[in-house]
Amino acid sequence: MEIPQPQSNFVRTMYFVCGIIATLAYRIVVVLNHLDPIYVQVAWYIGTIGFIIYFAHRYRVSQKRARIIAEHDLEQKVAQLQGLSEADKQSMEYIFGTLRSTKEKWNSIVIFVSSGIALFIGILIDFVFK
Repeated sequence: MEIPQPQSNFVRTMYFVCGIIATLAYRIVVVLNHLDPIYVQVAWYIGTIGFIIYFAHRYRVSQKRARIIAEHDLEQKVAQLQGLSEADKQSMEYIFGTLRSTKEKWNSIVIFVSSGIALFIGILIDFVFK
């Protein structure tokens, strides 16, 4: 298996900014409720699309990490490493174990799918059945 290379700093920053914008767009809906409803819709669509992009990315990252750990048996190899204290080994085993079995990917799936469904329903309500 080829070890994946990290995406460029620019791409990682863009995903980060996308997640921040989506989060802020959802939070500002409370304020925008007191203004024109179109602003609420715009903020909601920005937030929903941003979450779809961001959480699809987070899921892919989580899957890559888990696959690398499993395919290279890294969790088991930590115990055999020389030059590490027991605390170091236990810390690395914890990190590998939680990365491999994390619920983060399920959180990403739920947010991605529910955002996709909400976006689909929102488009139907706002543009198709209006």
